[in-house]
Amino acid sequence: MSYVKGLKCRECGQDYPKEPLHVCETCFGPLEVVYDYDAIKKALSREKIAERAKNLWRYRELLPIDGEPRAGLYSGFTPLVRAHRLGEVLGVKELYIKDDSVNHPTFSYKDRVVSVAISKAIEFGFETVSCASTGNLANSVAAHAAKAGLNCYVFIPDGLEQGKIIGSAIYGPKTIAIQGNYDDVNRLCSEIGDKYGWAFVNVNLRPYYAEGAKTHAFEVAEQLGWKLPKHIVVASAGGTILPKLHKAFKELEQVGLIESSECKIYTAQATGCAPMVQALKKGTDLISPVKPNTIASSIAIGNPADGYYVLQAVRESGGWGESVTDEEIIDGIKLLARTEGIFTEPAGGTEVAVAKKLIQQGKIPRDESIVISVTGNGYKCLESVVASVEKPFKINATLKNFDDLYAELAETAPGKVAAGE
Repeated sequence: MSYVKGLKCRECGQDYPKEPLHVCETCFGPLEVVYDYDAIKKALSREKIAERAKNLWRYRELLPIDGEPRAGLYSGFTPLVRAHRLGEVLGVKELYIKDDSVNHPTFSYKDRVVSVAISKAIEFGFETVSCASTGNLANSVAAHAAKAGLNCYVFIPDGLEQGKIIGSAIYGPKTIAIQGNYDDVNRLCSEIGDKYGWAFVNVNLRPYYAEGAKTHAFEVAEQLGWKLPKHIVVASAGGTILPKLHKAFKELEQVGLIESSECKIYTAQATGCAPMVQALKKGTDLISPVKPNTIASSIAIGNPADGYYVLQAVRESGGWGESVTDEEIIDGIKLLARTEGIFTEPAGGTEVAVAKKLIQQGKIPRDESIVISVTGNGYKCLESVVASVEKPFKINATLKNFDDLYAELAETAPGKVAAGE
């Protein structure tokens, strides 16, 4: 049973049917999925959710499909890790990592949104799916399309990390690299979608696709015993995930699964591509596009489609935003790896580094619960850290050689991980 009533323009409120639409014909505002929350409240309970498989579809009443899910049956329900060692380094009392770097099947949060988009594409009868991507989305669309037996085209900026290029190509889509940045890719994809009538998950299916991001928030609440943290830090690129976290928290309260939706949300960006953080600090609603220049390619979107709604969600929640340099991003990657054994991509390093900065600034109190969302896996982006990790020690195959090396290493053995590492 579907609890979706239809689509509605976020700006003018114009209603639309459940179709592959994403822009209002009246004011050109983005469309949003609307649900029958009264019916959902009667149908959904904590007990019913607990009985279901541990995947993102355990919250299916709050997701925009009409029948049974057709993709993502093993996606979602990623670990919420109590980060004791990182918390000690940062000097905070209660810290968690929501670890989407191990999401199935392509090791990023994008497996959430793509699971919903591919299910909806099949419902609509599409045979070809596509996307504009900075890497992780292309990986996920290619994998889910292969599993579903759909034709697939993915469009990426030229020059992405090899791990992300191969991570799409291995599934057999047609991978097209565009000379330009993500914004150039996105503009071309809008034209291609109009001409060829394909299901572009983040264009004509965007209202449905974006709803999958809510499952990140649903899981955090459930894994904390059906309550929210006081603070959550998440990276922003095109602006999909952060407003949907805000929406999800409010939905959970509206249908009676949590008592309070209060949680301050913080946006994390790289200094080389921080249009939303810049707008926050200027106190404006105007997002000024920038030309990306950062190692954090997965969040390097200079003209974010949902940037205004990121600002709105951050301000309504009482949160804030910060940006960090590429050097700080690398330090964040290494700090998370050396304290919690989690290897994240530069987007995750951005989230860790921004959380650290906000804590040091006093924006996030040290004695309140904090979740850092890690949205991608570091093994896709080895080029980003190869120059900053220690090279292997080379010795001959003799015990004497190792004894000498061990004695040398023992003299310089580190103690606790320092906050600056």
